[in-house]
Amino acid sequence: MAGTTHINTTKHSRFWEIDLLRTNAIVVMIVFHTLYLLSYFHIHYTDLHYLYWLWFAGGGGTFIFLAGVSMTIAHSRSKRIWPLMRRGLQIFAWGIGITVVTFIISRTDYVRFGILHFFGIAFILGPFFLRFRFINLVLGLALMVIGFYLRGVYFDFPWLLWLGLRPQYSVGFDYIPLLPWFGLFLVGMFFGKILYPQGNRRFNIPEFNYSVTSALTLPGRHPLGIYLAQWPAIIGILLALFPANVLPYFPPFPF
Repeated sequence: MAGTTHINTTKHSRFWEIDLLRTNAIVVMIVFHTLYLLSYFHIHYTDLHYLYWLWFAGGGGTFIFLAGVSMTIAHSRSKRIWPLMRRGLQIFAWGIGITVVTFIISRTDYVRFGILHFFGIAFILGPFFLRFRFINLVLGLALMVIGFYLRGVYFDFPWLLWLGLRPQYSVGFDYIPLLPWFGLFLVGMFFGKILYPQGNRRFNIPEFNYSVTSALTLPGRHPLGIYLAQWPAIIGILLALFPANVLPYFPPFPF
């Protein structure tokens, strides 16, 4: 019994299992975006419905859940909410940058409220739920049910697309509204409190070779940088390999 409630006291270390899960999510994310862009540029068609569930199960869904877990760990260690909210503002600013760049490329398929917009708002709202535990689980599951129901409902106005009320027109593939995804974020916060109370492990886990673990978790320690770098990398490779397919999607520059 004592073993099941053991608390690791490495208060300021990273948890390799969380970074490893992020690394796995990064791999799935890159595969997902590559397959999507192959379809978008009409190079190779892939069923987008299948891609969505690939993203949910192993990519973006994992990122969102782990972000909720990590928020509770970070707050348990620092007891400060402003760094979390400031991080949210920084990520949201990156999201606005993505919107501007994609709008220049396409007036119809630009990113209106993507995963960076979502994380920005989630990190701003999340601190208000840090005091809760089981409420986060119940509320999170409820928001997920509501959000998945709203996926099949369309509205005549676009002003609440950030919340999950889809307008009649396409909102693009990188569309991560608060419903249902903030619900998954709250579920992550619940499990963060359960599995990592006071910012420490509540369970025993084997420690592997440091160099191997460090290599495998390296991408998981830098998810934002990899997310931003993957787009020019993937598009650049596709442009080099299939210029006839990719070039028509870029508007001519006036200079």
